Amino acid sequence: MSNWTFQRDAIDAFRFVRCDFDPITGTARLVYAFDDGPELVETVTVPGAPFELDDARAVAVERALRLLHLVAGVSYYKAATPPKILIDSYAIDEATAGLMETIYLNGLGEFAYRNGLDLHDRIRFPSDAADAASAASAGLREHALVAIGGGKDSLVSIEALRALGIGQTVTWIGGSQLIKACAERTGLPTLNIGRALAPQLFDFNRQGAWNGHIPVTAVNSAILVLAALLRGVDQVVFSNERSASYGSLIRSEDGQTTTEVNHQWSKGWAFESAFGDYVARHVAADLNYYSLLRPLSELAVARQFARIDHYDAWFSSCNRNFHILGERPVNRWCGVCPKCHFVFLALAPFMPKARLVGIFGRNLLDDPAQTAGYDALLEYHDHKPFECVGEGIESRAAMAALVDRAEWREDTLVKRFAEEIRPRLEPADLGIEPLLVLDAEHRIPAPLWERLRAHLTA
Repeated sequence: MSNWTFQRDAIDAFRFVRCDFDPITGTARLVYAFDDGPELVETVTVPGAPFELDDARAVAVERALRLLHLVAGVSYYKAATPPKILIDSYAIDEATAGLMETIYLNGLGEFAYRNGLDLHDRIRFPSDAADAASAASAGLREHALVAIGGGKDSLVSIEALRALGIGQTVTWIGGSQLIKACAERTGLPTLNIGRALAPQLFDFNRQGAWNGHIPVTAVNSAILVLAALLRGVDQVVFSNERSASYGSLIRSEDGQTTTEVNHQWSKGWAFESAFGDYVARHVAADLNYYSLLRPLSELAVARQFARIDHYDAWFSSCNRNFHILGERPVNRWCGVCPKCHFVFLALAPFMPKARLVGIFGRNLLDDPAQTAGYDALLEYHDHKPFECVGEGIESRAAMAALVDRAEWREDTLVKRFAEEIRPRLEPADLGIEPLLVLDAEHRIPAPLWERLRAHLTA
């Protein structure tokens, strides 16, 4: 094994070697390998150890651990996308194999598109176990682990749950100081889960591994399910709105076909419904996994956020800030990425101009250099960016609303929209109000939904 070298196209199999959890330290070890290569060990550490688990909860934790092992493997599988997938230390049933194939195939959709790969006949999980018994209750108490990413959406969820009197712990994964500061700003209990990827993965990337976007929300969801069971709480809450279910429409070079590629597939309804149902049926019957904002569009979320000014100097949805430039707590918005473009536009109809410009430090809609970025959001001569942004119809409706506002209509990009783009569109498709209607498709527990709906429409 010491002579083993990573050769992407020569690798035959990706192996799920084993997984284990130490309740004394709160650390899960997820072990993978390619062929007979070195073990790739990822660790996830949940604060609060030592954990004392009764029989029912120990069974649920073991099931959640295996679920996490399988889901988190996507980070490593993608490095070579070999033709065989093997599970060394336990067997899975058809329901589990089907869920994994759905997550890997769809969650790696953008990765496959950008790398020119077809994974449809490649991703096959071996199902050689009898169907697992239905999950039992794990004896969980009413409390929510709420995922926070430092942006507007999770803060809307947190404040809605606070208003409804739901006990919650604000939870994030990794060492982001921006997210930590935002979480602490809530004044609520916090939980910072540690995750360390196998270090060899970065070596493989330098040696020609396939690289690209993975369904990170799926991985984070599996981590929070394990954490919820360890801490004995009955809800894992994300803040993915209904717009996340719609991808970018990519036209072929000849214009004859269109392919949908969803950058944020694991934030969409298809993932939430499949994953949440699996958790309830196969992990713990009393653990609820749901997105509190699923009934809302991005614009409806923006309207809710505009009602809160407690986080104006703390939140950031700028992915460049988190990933490319390194963290810059002094300047939370790069002002040039698709997330900055969209969040600025989505908030503009619902927030005084001076407040919004104060948050971003500049007026993005009065900058001609931002034209191409906004054209992509509007799906004008371009497709929606591969980013967590709203639908084109939302961007067009928001821009149309600004055309009618005296404080915005003379800004460069608003004026351009009014003169060049709006005349090409149907006026009936530009209204904001229809996009603010709550949708009925969600997994929010029924008693909570009735109260939440009243809160959101108040």
